Amino acid sequence: MPADPQPHADTAVTLLGPQRRPQLDAVMASLGLTGGPRVALVNAGWREREPDDGLLAAQAGGNTVNLRLWHRMQEVWEADPELAAADRRRRQVLEEMQELYLLGLDHAMSAILALHQHRPRSAQAQPMAIQDAEQIIREMDERHLARVEQVHGEFWERRPPHERPAVAQVRELLARELVDADVVVVPGGHVGVLVGAMHLFNIAPLIRVPVLAWGAGAMALTDRVVLFHDRAAHGPSVAEVFSAGVGLVPGVVALPTARERLDLGDQVRMATLARRFAPALCLPLDEHTRVDVTAAGELPPDAQVIGTDGLRTARGAA
Repeated sequence: MPADPQPHADTAVTLLGPQRRPQLDAVMASLGLTGGPRVALVNAGWREREPDDGLLAAQAGGNTVNLRLWHRMQEVWEADPELAAADRRRRQVLEEMQELYLLGLDHAMSAILALHQHRPRSAQAQPMAIQDAEQIIREMDERHLARVEQVHGEFWERRPPHERPAVAQVRELLARELVDADVVVVPGGHVGVLVGAMHLFNIAPLIRVPVLAWGAGAMALTDRVVLFHDRAAHGPSVAEVFSAGVGLVPGVVALPTARERLDLGDQVRMATLARRFAPALCLPLDEHTRVDVTAAGELPPDAQVIGTDGLRTARGAA
């Protein structure tokens, strides 16, 4: 998929922890967004529940427009059956690629854990072996993401979006709806659906105002979406690169509800995670967390990240 243009220099992003009890009104007020600001909602990750935005709309002050990306995406597939069929084939290829990539990751991560459990007989051999194994995983991540982007790129090269009337019409409509927005809100849901809809309609270049995001919304705004779950019912799963995000928050791996989904007490596992994605910063987003990203795309110095030693630390000290 072609990379979206860089966001406007005035764009700023606030990443939040889970909003089980939404504090949208308080966050907006702290940013000076008062007096009934126009709020654009991007909740495509909710899929069929996309219209159920009453609570968020009330928190936002009522002056909201739901961009309806998920529903509009369904309308595009209905209006353009050829594009819909090609998209289904694309998703089938990507699903198999993800399965095989994850299979390889499982073996590579098992090797790293075995290397850490090895009882060293010298001060040099074990660290070098661990570094080599971690480099293999980094290369797997990079190749996988490049191949995923190649699949997207070939898809759009054969079907330029500006030549698909159904897509072009929605993009024009969204541009008009966003022109009066004072803030864009991107909550959670299914990250794959959310990222896919935002890419399909090329939302990022249209955003010229502050963005508030949490959950899958925070993940979608980064330049690399990473799926993770150390506490799955079937046992720990390996963190996996899924796709490119829309790039409003570059150099960050967003980790929503980290305390629930990551084994933060496993220092070896956390250190491997942080080193694997460095120089990008692994950013836990737990309850009450708020991270105000600067217009230049930088995290504040006091933002808590996972250091390469596996411990949580302030970004300025990482």
